[in-house]
Amino acid sequence: MANMLKSSIGRKLIMSVSGLFLILFLCVHAGVNALYLFSDEAFQKGCEFMSLPIVTIMVPVLALGFLVHIVYAFILSWQNYKARGTERYAVANKTKTEDWAAKNMIVIGLLVLVGLALHLKDFWANMQLNEFLGEHAENGPELMRRTFSSTAVYILYIIWFVIIWFHLVHGFWSAFQSIGFSNDKWLKRLKVIGVVFVTILMLVFVAVATKAFIVTHCASCAA
Repeated sequence: MANMLKSSIGRKLIMSVSGLFLILFLCVHAGVNALYLFSDEAFQKGCEFMSLPIVTIMVPVLALGFLVHIVYAFILSWQNYKARGTERYAVANKTKTEDWAAKNMIVIGLLVLVGLALHLKDFWANMQLNEFLGEHAENGPELMRRTFSSTAVYILYIIWFVIIWFHLVHGFWSAFQSIGFSNDKWLKRLKVIGVVFVTILMLVFVAVATKAFIVTHCASCAA
C-alpha cells in the first residue's frame, strides 16, 4: 500500500477519487442552492438541512478531501514538470479547450482556491461557522441577496464559476481515466458527458447568483 501511494499511478488514483468526491459534494451543494430559484422558504429549509449535525460532521471530511486533492495535485504537477518540461501536459487527440485547460490546470486550481476562500468568507463563515460557535447565523435567502447586492462581487463569482467549469471539464474525464476508463470509446463518451454535466452544474450556480443579483437591484430600483 505504501509503495502504491508513492507511485505516480497511486497518486493519480488518490487525486482522482478525491476529485470525484468533491464533485459529488458540488452536486449536493447545487441541489440545495437550486431551491432558491423556487422560493425563499424552500432555500431556507435547505440551509437548515445543511446545518444538521449529521451533515455538519461531514465538514472535516470535506476539508480533508480538499486538502488531499490539492496536495496531490501539486505533487503530480511537480513530477510532470521535472519529467517532461514544457511538454508536461501534451496528450494526443485533445480539443483546444481541453489542451488549454490541461496546460493550465495548476493555475486554474489556484484560482479556484482563491474563489473558494472568498466563498467561505461570504457564506460558510456567516452561517455554518456561526452556528458552530453558538452565534446567530444569518438567514440564507437574506445572505444570498446581501452578498450579490454588489455588482463587483457578482461578476467575480461568475468569473469563478467559469474557472471551475474549465477545471471540472478536464478533471471529470481525467479522473475516470485514472480509475480505469481509459479506452478511446469510453474517453470520448466521458468527455461529452463531462461537458454536459459540468455545464448544467455550473449553470445552476450562475442562475442562483443571477436571481439574487436581479432581485436585489430590482428592489433597489423600486425603492
